[in-house]
Amino acid sequence: MAGKYVIALDQGTTSSRTVLINSRGEIVDMAQRTFPQIYPHPGWVEHDPAEILSSQMVTLEEIVSRNNLSTHNVAAIGITNQRETTIVWDKASGKPIANAIVWQCRRTAPLVAEICNTEDICADVCARTGLHPDAYFSASKIRWILDNVAGAKARAEAGELAFGTVDSWLIWNLTGATAGAGAVHATDRTNASRTMLYNIHEAAWDDTLLSLFDVPRAMMPEVLPSSALFGRVASGPLAGVPICGVAGDQQSALFGQCCFESGQAKNTYGTGCFLLMHTGEDARVSTHNLVT
Repeated sequence: MAGKYVIALDQGTTSSRTVLINSRGEIVDMAQRTFPQIYPHPGWVEHDPAEILSSQMVTLEEIVSRNNLSTHNVAAIGITNQRETTIVWDKASGKPIANAIVWQCRRTAPLVAEICNTEDICADVCARTGLHPDAYFSASKIRWILDNVAGAKARAEAGELAFGTVDSWLIWNLTGATAGAGAVHATDRTNASRTMLYNIHEAAWDDTLLSLFDVPRAMMPEVLPSSALFGRVASGPLAGVPICGVAGDQQSALFGQCCFESGQAKNTYGTGCFLLMHTGEDARVSTHNLVT
């Protein structure tokens, strides 16, 4: 990778950043833009997916222009993102059918209580996902959009709608030269593991959970390892550059802070405070209500 750069897209809860990193792992340049937070009702938090995308693209374009970047001197793009935030869009047009429901949003708490209404159901969800049923995660947010946007459920069942966390939304738009055309619909395992629909032991979307939350499988993205080739930029000066590193912000921070061995842990402080621990190859089950 001599003489080349890596670009990191860091799409967060309140701002989007693009970071340019050289072959020695040093930050060369960075651009950042904030975007609006939407609070329709007490406890509700939304983002405009177009604002997420535009703020991220403006910072990318700024870095590309300022450093005369092109396909020839950028080796790869990586994405890290706010987790759980839920976007549903039309596959043909590439347009969202509603605002994104943010990880902080509590509107679906009653829905989770209604669906996960017995100890056995809660235990089964936890056993499959490592998560305790909560409105925090994406599953009930998807269900809310399907229930509250006219015609959405039927369109989702017909395969016309796509669900994605923010990484999927960025990948779709970066890899689609025109709206929806040739776009890649994918996510990575870290983001998938925060939806409450992904079986962390089988590394696959879980049909039992999809049925429980009444979410059509047809709208789910392909799940790839974090270090996979997700696709290539479709247009502009970086056309052809591979997107080959994707991880949710907290998991990426765990490894960014060099917690490579079992037992190592980190805290990050941003919109919230998050503690993550590397547990090696074992899925450790907490006796104190921590997630696996």
